[in-house]
Amino acid sequence: MEFKETSIKGVYVIEPRVFKDARGYFFEAWKQEEFNAHVGQVDFIQDNESMSSRGVLRGLHYQKGDCSQAKLVRVIKGQVLDVAVDLRRSSPTFGQHVMVELSGDNKRQLFIPRGFAHGFLVLSDEAIFTYKVDNVYAPKAEAGIRWDDPALGIDWPIDRSEVLTSDKDLKLPSLAETEGF
Repeated sequence: MEFKETSIKGVYVIEPRVFKDARGYFFEAWKQEEFNAHVGQVDFIQDNESMSSRGVLRGLHYQKGDCSQAKLVRVIKGQVLDVAVDLRRSSPTFGQHVMVELSGDNKRQLFIPRGFAHGFLVLSDEAIFTYKVDNVYAPKAEAGIRWDDPALGIDWPIDRSEVLTSDKDLKLPSLAETEGF
């Protein structure tokens, strides 16, 4: 695996070595020893999976305080634009984001440490999205930022009228209204 730190410290794009032949392909999706050597010790405790259709935008979500989560995300089928927003108030990149295309074809993964909001936009007809987390979901700590907050400067490649999101996500606050970390 190749670990590439992004423009935001602590956020990594991970490119696996994929072995293809007439039968199909094989790759190591997770190898703790390599992950620890490049990123550091993260104790993932749960895997989650979602399926979404074209235009679905999930996020930007995070959990507050001791309930925050690090995530290792990837797409099994389809294509998404994945976004991580730095909410660490003491960080020189506070409020900045990283956007990475993840797909079943490129098999990239994105590691997002604690202290970030996360979301993705589905570009394909359907996408199966999976991710590891290092902390359990805690409804009392659930929080988020509006996906279309102009302060974030995220260039989503979709017309607003085509975005499918939850009513809950439409009511999220702006970056200026969040607590951060």
